Amino acid sequence: MHQTEQLKIVIVGHVDHGKSTLVGRLFHDTGSLPDGKYEKIKAACEKRGMPFEWAFLMDGLQAERDQNITIDTAQIWFRTAKRSYVIIDAPGHKEFLKNMVTGAASAEAALLLIDASEGVQEQSRRHGFLLSLLGIRQIAVLVNKMDLRNYSDKVFKSIEDEYRAFLKRVGVEPRLFIPVAAAKGDNVATKSSHMPWYNGPTVLDALDRFQVAEPPQNLPLRFPIQDVYRFDHRRILAGRVESGTLRVGDQILFSPRNKFSTVKSIESWPQGARQSAHAGESIGVTLTEQIFVERGQIGSNEEDAPIETDVFNAKLFWLGRQNLEVGRKIKLKLTTEEVECQIQSIEKLIDASTLAEIDTKSRPHIARNDVAEVTIRTKRPIAFDNADRIVNTGRFVLIDHYQVCGGGVISKGEYPDRRQVMSGVKSRNIFWSAGKITREARERRNRHKGAIIWLTGLSGAGKSTVASELERELFAKGLHTYMLDGDNIRHGLSANLGFSPEDRTENIRRVAEVARLLMDAGVLVITAFISPYRDDRRLARSLVNEGEFIEVFIDAPLAVCEERDSKGLYKKARAGQIANFTGVSAPYEPPVAAEIVVHTDQQTPSECVAQIIDFLNQRYIDQQDWVI
Repeated sequence: MHQTEQLKIVIVGHVDHGKSTLVGRLFHDTGSLPDGKYEKIKAACEKRGMPFEWAFLMDGLQAERDQNITIDTAQIWFRTAKRSYVIIDAPGHKEFLKNMVTGAASAEAALLLIDASEGVQEQSRRHGFLLSLLGIRQIAVLVNKMDLRNYSDKVFKSIEDEYRAFLKRVGVEPRLFIPVAAAKGDNVATKSSHMPWYNGPTVLDALDRFQVAEPPQNLPLRFPIQDVYRFDHRRILAGRVESGTLRVGDQILFSPRNKFSTVKSIESWPQGARQSAHAGESIGVTLTEQIFVERGQIGSNEEDAPIETDVFNAKLFWLGRQNLEVGRKIKLKLTTEEVECQIQSIEKLIDASTLAEIDTKSRPHIARNDVAEVTIRTKRPIAFDNADRIVNTGRFVLIDHYQVCGGGVISKGEYPDRRQVMSGVKSRNIFWSAGKITREARERRNRHKGAIIWLTGLSGAGKSTVASELERELFAKGLHTYMLDGDNIRHGLSANLGFSPEDRTENIRRVAEVARLLMDAGVLVITAFISPYRDDRRLARSLVNEGEFIEVFIDAPLAVCEERDSKGLYKKARAGQIANFTGVSAPYEPPVAAEIVVHTDQQTPSECVAQIIDFLNQRYIDQQDWVI
């Protein structure tokens, strides 16, 4: 007996084909119901003057009882002598097909119900196709309500032949076809006396015959980052090991930013520190070098890293009410990564019910319930695997207006590797060359530490004005300073970049790296950049130690910035002459915890500079880090 073994089963089928009834009966017949649950439901039915329904044991929501349909995915647990089960009861109603995808995506096996009196329906075929697309291969088909067809073996065989032929066309070989009458308990937990012609297992026996998938420990390491936490000056990377094994001392590559570091410690809750973690385990990791790592990146071994590109082929199932056209922007979610994407081209369209191919020239879009083979382009390169190699990093969902509207798998293919053009990439044969003069020696000579004072705000807020005045004041006090200004940088270092979100990110990355080099030389660096995205500013902060990055929010209302508009940029942006202009056609994400906030609509530049210098004095004078 494997008391710790657990198997996730999804139950799917056309609406009213008996899914919830089956689950209620299974729980009752195996003695898995809480004490008094059956009696409570039965009494409630009698009180309401309605006949008892086994489905009420599963349908916990009042709205479900009123509508007689299951409207959400529910998970319940029960145990047999062999193992424990998580049964995911997935809706069959067409309006709730996306919930079925959500449920089936995490299942290892499936029970698919077909009503003997209705036969194979359109949704039955769609569900079979979806199970195939999601890679579920352990499937038992239950022909339910056999009592309504007088337990006819001919009816059962006819349905089995028709549906088996359909599943074969989508590459699915069902393990079993079982005739059942869930409401009466026939072939659910015990053999039916009404169908002596059937010699196969009951539903319960079939469940116990399914295999629990072995954790993919022998596959390459994949550790998607769920979040990054700070505790006591430590950065802890939290996530779930999807495949492979992670050990203390391993050198890890984080894709897609392609930075390396070594695992310093592995921690789990409540066990505490440990030396290794395996597939399926959720852990926290600290690194020896505090590189910038964020949610969505995937940790791996360098020699067997995931694919990294912004263009790939996929097979997807579309569930959205609005057609999915080539070029329309939607969100793709893969493991913990979320990125904007668009369909670059449609290679093939398939009717999920008939498997007939649809002419893409006559209908160049993906309609609801279509299956399509497509090429997808993401807004930025992402890390993934072909689904036939590592399922968890090769399967994705599509989100449109905060709703799951589709899902799919990444097709096997040869993809262009973008690692050599991605930010932060470097040859493993390049090493940092340290000079004879240390940073500490420079700071002693300068009589102050190096740091980065990062000014951010809308165009016209006054960043350059405050930055240049601040530099003048600090220089007059004998400090070694240098100002990096947005326009100046784009004359040279970033002359090849535009103003798309990707180019803005790369511009800030370059600026941050230059600022770090200047700071290493003992210089007090002042930067004046719109830097509209919090993640980009967070990346810049992560390059240096705690306390060496001082974020200054130059806060001014948009209306005030537009009134100033000395360069006429807002006017051009409002006229549509400048694309991706921050505050007009592109977002600005204000800091949530800046060290300093100045209001240039209320303060003069001199007052702003005085406030910044006061902060520096108050923060560092006791440590004698500054001489101001």
